Amino acid sequence: MAHVNQKTLDATALRELAQQLRVDSIRASTTAGSGHPTSSMSAADLMAVLMGRYLRYDFDDPENPLNDRLVFSKGHASPLLYSMYKAAGAITDEELLSFRKFGSPFQGHPTPAIRWVDVATGSLGQGLPIGVGLALAGKYLDRLPYRVWVLCGDSEMAEGSMWEAFQHAAHYGLDNLVAILDMNRLGQTRETMDGWNGEAYAGRARAFGWHAIQIDGHDVEEIDRAYAEALEQERPVLVIARTRKGRGVSFLEDRLGKHGKPVPPEQAEQAIEELGGERGITVEVARPERRPELPVRRGFVGEYEPRRWEVGDSEATRTAYGEGLKALGAAREDVVVMDGEVSDSTRAQKFAEAHPERYFEMFIAEQQMVATAVGMSVRGYVPFASSFAAFLTRAHDFIRMAAISGANLRLCGSHAGVSIGPDGPSQMGLEDLAMMRSLHGSTVLYPCDANQTVKLVREMAGLEGISFLRTTRDSTPVIYPADEEFPVGGSKVVRSSGEDAVTVVAAGITVHQALRAAEELEKEGVRIRVVDAYSVKPIDAQTLLSCARETAGRVVVVEDHWPEGGLGEAVLSAFAENGVLDGLELRHLAVSGMPGSGKPQELLDAAGIGFGDIAGAVRSLLDGRA
Repeated sequence: MAHVNQKTLDATALRELAQQLRVDSIRASTTAGSGHPTSSMSAADLMAVLMGRYLRYDFDDPENPLNDRLVFSKGHASPLLYSMYKAAGAITDEELLSFRKFGSPFQGHPTPAIRWVDVATGSLGQGLPIGVGLALAGKYLDRLPYRVWVLCGDSEMAEGSMWEAFQHAAHYGLDNLVAILDMNRLGQTRETMDGWNGEAYAGRARAFGWHAIQIDGHDVEEIDRAYAEALEQERPVLVIARTRKGRGVSFLEDRLGKHGKPVPPEQAEQAIEELGGERGITVEVARPERRPELPVRRGFVGEYEPRRWEVGDSEATRTAYGEGLKALGAAREDVVVMDGEVSDSTRAQKFAEAHPERYFEMFIAEQQMVATAVGMSVRGYVPFASSFAAFLTRAHDFIRMAAISGANLRLCGSHAGVSIGPDGPSQMGLEDLAMMRSLHGSTVLYPCDANQTVKLVREMAGLEGISFLRTTRDSTPVIYPADEEFPVGGSKVVRSSGEDAVTVVAAGITVHQALRAAEELEKEGVRIRVVDAYSVKPIDAQTLLSCARETAGRVVVVEDHWPEGGLGEAVLSAFAENGVLDGLELRHLAVSGMPGSGKPQELLDAAGIGFGDIAGAVRSLLDGRA
């Protein structure tokens, strides 16, 4: 087995390394019976030169803050990535050949189940945006000289998120970011939009403010010169490499219809023979020169002292979110915030004004905003990202993939529900609870007053996974004292008596509607119990069950959201999972018709979720019992 290091790798050795990467990509995918060998083979020369000459990475110490970051935006080329790990001596041949097998960390697309993978990729158009987040952290927060390398596919250049990444990288002057475009011409079903028109990509990149270099992606010396040129630039760089899919094998090279298909076992031997056979090259990838001792920045360095409100005050929960962020930024040096250019509405501007060095404006680019938060999470920061709840739906795939990455993100969606009033349905988040509840391991919080909101912001800072805070546009009464605690997974019974006939479960804006309904019903001699289910996921099942039993199984759930996937279904799931459906009489009030513009109370009433509708639902339950 040949063992070489970056100082001794000449052009011939780099070519041999590239051929080994191709052979191993075929071997891994053929053994698995699935995978993308041809997409791996096109980029083999590009990656051989990178790992052989330019990458700085300590595979024994992946947490070294000086390590370069390598992101495979074209995650389907995972056989190439895993073949690189083998060539670096990080994994064995046996591990490589466990590709796509049940229980193996070497899955069909890369995930952080592998210790050298920062983020999950595979949904195209995400790796470069996340690379922007990593590069932002390196340049502005870590202030360390590591470089971010991103291997991109030409098919994903049709994704708008890629161009969000281009414009933000240029705006922030990310001279530590190099995107390598594997322009192999062929997509899954046909030629890509621009084929081998490298000038089309170069022109766009330059228009966005990038330095663009066009090369033959199979000429290792040309690749070497391009990477060297990239390191000299003071702006982000796009290396546009013209390549051929399935390079080196006559019956695969530049052939349409070979995408995502392993080489059949009966042809694999011929393919490997054409590539010169198996090799045993191990490359000693250069390590960073030192491992800096950085100050520990995680956790609280001061007291969390948010603004406090008196019971009876009136304040919007979105404003309380901003106040909580500002206080959190003072208490924790690891908190960073990004917003989708609506910070005056989400109130994230309060953090921006107090801690401008840790605030990143992502403009109207929600996908890039979430991707940036993912990159910041990888680097150990505590990111909060905010926009209107409705607009976060645009970034759902990024949030979904962040869950696969195991990223710790804190998202805030403001202006939720019909209660925002005159702006109309395009601005109303009515799908957000369902979207966020559906994510693996997510936490969904929906406060109803200002003191509750600032406490939940603090809770979010310590949560793992994806957490979501839903805030309201208009001011609402403060009903909790400032020293009240709100643990995740809890709820509050805000009104109760020994004579309660019905339990009303609400969250956010509908808590206040429920309290008004309680006052109206009390005049009729009817008492109801009001539960503030501020933790929508995980939901406080025990309190719900207890209250339902104590009100003879009569329950009303009311939410400012579509009927599907929100608070109502969370409550029903809690009952179902605990075997409490027999004898349960439930009314679910939710937004069922398409709303328009109007005053908040008008819209709540029109949607059937106002205090009068809640009172009516209670009466119908009691009439049904009579």
